[in-house]
Amino acid sequence: MTTVTEMLEVIEPATGDVLDALPTVAVSELDARVHRAAAAAGEWQALSLDDRAASLLAVAAAVERDAEELARLESRNVGKPIREARGEVALASRTFRYYAGALDKHLGQTFPTSDGALHYTERRPFGVVGAIVPWNFPLVLASWKIAPALAAGNAIIVKPAALTPMTALALARICIEAGLPPDLVQTLVGAGGSIGRAIVDHPAIRKISFTGSTEVGREIYQRAAAHLKRLTLELGGKAPNVIFADADLNRALDAAIDACFANAGQDCCSRARILVERPIHEVALARLAERIAGMVVGDPLDDRTEMGPLVSAHQRSTALGYVSGSRAAGARVVCGGEALDREGWFMTPALLADVTSEMPVVREEVFGPVAALQPFDDEAHAIALANDTDYGLSASVWTSDAGRAVRVARQIESGVVSVNTNSSVHLTAPFGGMKASGLGRELGMEALDAYTELKTTYQAV
Repeated sequence: MTTVTEMLEVIEPATGDVLDALPTVAVSELDARVHRAAAAAGEWQALSLDDRAASLLAVAAAVERDAEELARLESRNVGKPIREARGEVALASRTFRYYAGALDKHLGQTFPTSDGALHYTERRPFGVVGAIVPWNFPLVLASWKIAPALAAGNAIIVKPAALTPMTALALARICIEAGLPPDLVQTLVGAGGSIGRAIVDHPAIRKISFTGSTEVGREIYQRAAAHLKRLTLELGGKAPNVIFADADLNRALDAAIDACFANAGQDCCSRARILVERPIHEVALARLAERIAGMVVGDPLDDRTEMGPLVSAHQRSTALGYVSGSRAAGARVVCGGEALDREGWFMTPALLADVTSEMPVVREEVFGPVAALQPFDDEAHAIALANDTDYGLSASVWTSDAGRAVRVARQIESGVVSVNTNSSVHLTAPFGGMKASGLGRELGMEALDAYTELKTTYQAV
């Protein structure tokens, strides 16, 4: 029997009204949930690879079937524009399709021997794994964890963020409706400080995948050490967007706006440090200011909206604090950075100039619609500025010089570097960070490695 400790009110960022009230799961219930997940994992592993693949394809088809409903739910719960939400639902469906096709291609190796023995490796599932999902991309990031975990043969217990649990819960229901064992994918609603820590601490959950802040990632790293738990940590970022004078400037600036203000800047890949070569700095600043000031900020369910509200009053207050603090430190607020006088947690997108590398708005992850423009003099200066950060998740380089693109991309300390684009995520390729941006990789075949242990067998003749 489920033990309900309290109800969690989920708030709609665009209105400040209650979107739904959900029962939370008590920490005392976790052990029973893990035991049920372990039994479901055994049932899942007993299925043929074809049957497992068919089940994942059924999940993908159900996500496609419910795409508009899921997109509207994501838009209302997170506050992101509906056009962005639709793209994320499509990516979630493709993720399940990809891992349905990948699960029978996750191969071991054989090794030659001098005595005729059989020597080989195989990938073995952990059994039960845990996933902690952040509030900014709840559906997409849940799919990034659930799909490869299942493809590898595991059961998974998912902890969505208390602010935005709605689509992660919907995805778990879809998994059951698609015919997966009922306890194979479990979504537990509760405060991260209680149920999240309990998931990390449970000895039978042998691997944790976490996406969130570097601060919480460090805590998980320390707690997981008690059981030498395997970890994938996708943490914070402060991505540079390096624009050289020979770049296609209109294209680069259009992409820069999307890279800074999609999801109201609440993205660990947000390229909020815009580094522009000095000869085009003033032109870029003027064009950016004009375009940013004209952005449509409003109802996330309106197709015309370019930026919706921030996820919470606290998040908006934090973003506004970076703007006011930067102004006090000598930065110039070129446009935006003001709260809108309307229901919900809206603010205008901000562009700052005359910033220095020591300012918090340049060094810290704002997680809001605040971009900072800095000039650079040459390649060496650009690389130095790009790498002058504790983080290393994503970066972009804009140039028409192919040789420069290779040189600069190689020297930027980032897990993902994009040239002449702001796209960080490609389903078939590994995604993750360097330095304080985490460890391990999601997506691609590397994600299947992360949800399995490598076993070597030597069979003498």
